[in-house]
Amino acid sequence: MDGAVYALIVNACVALLFAVAFAVIRCSYQHQRAVEWFCAAYAIGVLSPLSELGIRYCSGSALFAAISYASLLLYTLAMALGLTAMSGRPMPWRAATLILVVGAVLRAAIGNGHRDDLLYGLALQLPFVAASTLSALVAIRTVRQRVSRLWAAVAILFGISIVYFATKPVFASTLASGATAEAFASSGYALFSQATGRLLIVTAGLLVMLIAVEQAMNRTILDSETDPLTGVANRRGFERAAARMIAHANQAGEPLALAMFDLDHFKRVNDSYGHAAGDAVIRAFADLLLAMAPRSATVARLGGEEFVVLLDRTTMTGAWHIAQAIRIALPGIAHLPAVTTSGGIAELKPGDTLETLLDRADQRAYEAKFSGRDRIVPVPPDVTAVPLRLVPADPPGAARKAAVKR
Repeated sequence: MDGAVYALIVNACVALLFAVAFAVIRCSYQHQRAVEWFCAAYAIGVLSPLSELGIRYCSGSALFAAISYASLLLYTLAMALGLTAMSGRPMPWRAATLILVVGAVLRAAIGNGHRDDLLYGLALQLPFVAASTLSALVAIRTVRQRVSRLWAAVAILFGISIVYFATKPVFASTLASGATAEAFASSGYALFSQATGRLLIVTAGLLVMLIAVEQAMNRTILDSETDPLTGVANRRGFERAAARMIAHANQAGEPLALAMFDLDHFKRVNDSYGHAAGDAVIRAFADLLLAMAPRSATVARLGGEEFVVLLDRTTMTGAWHIAQAIRIALPGIAHLPAVTTSGGIAELKPGDTLETLLDRADQRAYEAKFSGRDRIVPVPPDVTAVPLRLVPADPPGAARKAAVKR
């Protein structure tokens, strides 16, 4: 067995292993739909080295050459579409279709020309350069969003792929790759081409797999830190976000305040209207908090009918105005049982921890309860008037969709 045949067999086995690995990831993480593209890409990619073996040992080399070309082109396009799906960007269907059509037309036009002819090679490799460019552009745009550093490696890899496909015709003509498909398969250049291709295929598969695993882990962490009923942070997610916000406030010397809310007589809602109505009130209140709190705030449900809003760059007076506006707006939510809220506010002091800040806000929320409910305690001394009723800038449904970004 010569080196080129060995390289082809290894390429087929590697592609098959990656196809199986991506299938396992898809079955393990149902939200990772983008990996279906990579599973398909590597499953199709298996055909390319197998067809190259067919050129060597079977009759009908033209058919096997066409299969090899088609499978490699579909592999590169599936990779580009998979990267686009994984990045969350709009799918480039027109560009992919154009590359596929142009590739088919060029392949039919050049037919079984001389493999070591420079113009023939350029026409043969042009669709692969275009498909690799599509992948590189997707990765570069994703890098700009600062999603993950792995995308920078993907951009570099497909930049190398562009150079690889663009320079293959030059190497083919200078290294005497052979004029026919059979001669090419037996040439020394074929070993170089297959070895380089295998390196790119393996590197691309590993990078994409790392991104898929990273996304799956991030999704798992997000799910573990999100309240399933409301979509806002739960206590665990709140504590992690609050630790970051408190550290920043202390370092920058900026004010930070916390508002704690508790729905008044919430048990009566459940007893009178049922738990479904109670859940609807909880969700509506969470949406109201998201809609009326600043976008930089962290909104969380600590449990039951208890919520908190952590406000960066906000003083005690600013927190009171925000909390008061929320309190005033709550009874006006239509199609739900009338409900009010009591709240307590506290501002971060030197030496404060999250626990001490929460404890002060909690004590003041109890003061609001015991002093008649439906109020925010304390009222800062510089507050001269109660603000008018405010209308949320965004509808509640839209606010909940933004919760994950918070």
